[in-house]
Amino acid sequence: MKTPTHHRNRQHKDKQFEGQMKRVFAAFYSQPKTMLMVERETGISRSNICRYVSKWKKTDSIKIIKLCVCPISKRGGVQRLSTNPELFPTSNQIKLF
Repeated sequence: MKTPTHHRNRQHKDKQFEGQMKRVFAAFYSQPKTMLMVERETGISRSNICRYVSKWKKTDSIKIIKLCVCPISKRGGVQRLSTNPELFPTSNQIKLF
């Protein structure tokens, strides 16, 4: 029995997003970065990165390391995020730089 085309397309998209999630997770793991930095590094759209970050925040898999000026957009108050537990703040205090 053949799999319906829409089901195969869905499976392909799920695998594509799963691969993207792994790449984004690794980008945030290597060092704290802004979402725009990760978008530029990976080529993955910020809307998808935002979706993944939201999902990881619910499971405490990503943390805000500090608020800073984005080196790309030059906007202030931007979150530098990390998925590396060794870099997570020990308290609810976020560093302001």
